[in-house]
Parts: sequence; C-alpha cells; structure tokens
Amino acid sequence: MFRRLVTLMLVSLAAVALGACGNKEEITLHGDTEGIYVDVGGLKYQVQISRLINPTDREDSGYMIDLPASQQLAADENWFAVFMRVENDSDKPEPATNGYSIKDTQGNVYKPIAMGPKNVFAYRPAVLQPKDILPLPSSPAAESTIQGSMLLFKIPVANFQNRPLELQIPPPEGVGGATGTVNLDV
Repeated sequence: MFRRLVTLMLVSLAAVALGACGNKEEITLHGDTEGIYVDVGGLKYQVQISRLINPTDREDSGYMIDLPASQQLAADENWFAVFMRVENDSDKPEPATNGYSIKDTQGNVYKPIAMGPKNVFAYRPAVLQPKDILPLPSSPAAESTIQGSMLLFKIPVANFQNRPLELQIPPPEGVGGATGTVNLDV
C-alpha cells in the first residue's frame, strides 16, 4: 500500500512538472543585471556589457570612429557605452527600437549619440526577419569579443554616483507594448 501511494505521488509530481513545460514563455520586462534577455515589441534585447570608454585607449579608439565633430566631452563628462544584442525569435519581421535612453536615480535622462556611417560598431536599428540577430553575424561588431552593437552616451562624472543607471528600451514607434529596462553595471 505504501509503495502504491509513493508511486502515485511520483506520477502526480511528474505530471505537474511536465504540464509546466508547455509552450508558455515568460515575458521579461526588467533585467536586474546585464545579460538578461528583455522582451520588448516582439524582440529580445540583451545588454552584452556596459562600460566607460577611454578614447585614448587603443581598443576604445576604434569605438569612437566617425563621432560627429560637434560631440565633445566637457571636463566633467565621460563616454559610456552599452553594447546590445537583439534577436527576433518570432516567425514574422519585427522592427528594432531606436528610442534607447539611460535614466539615473535622480531622474536625469541621457540619449545615445548618433554615430556616423563609418563606425562599424554603432547600433543601427533595422527590421529583423525571423531568426535574425543584431549585430549581423558577419559584421565586425558581432565578431568582436563583445558581440554587441554600441550605443554611446555622454554622462557627467558625478552622475555615475546615481546608481543604478537604468537602460530604458521602449518598443519601436507604432509597436505596442511596455518599455523594458536593464540595470547597468558601472
């Protein structure tokens, strides 16, 4: 009798576990840290890494190619880059957002700098076909060690104390849905 009861309980637990493995996918709108996939407007967004950029560093100088001449740092500012990966796991084309911003705990909002066309690491929104990935797999941004497209921001040095900095990922214009967020490592 005891064996039968234990067997019945194990079968019941297995049925519950298998029932939870259906085609339901959890939608995530907030990443407590980088590396978490955030679902926005039908696409998955992932911060590969975020970090300060030093234009005098050999590696970092490549990220600064084709920076508009009008974009200069003030003495109290730093360059800050967020490297993004975007995936379309759906079966239909979906546009990637172009409305990123960073918000700090004091309510300051920073928009990315538009980089010129010669910058091969810059994030450029596109309509992603089913199973497409940004950056494109054969691009320099995808083949680098970071494997993400760069969003470049100017942030006052003092405001790095207003952590966590939060990357805001709104759905593309004309696409419904909520804004996703990711806490950035600084």
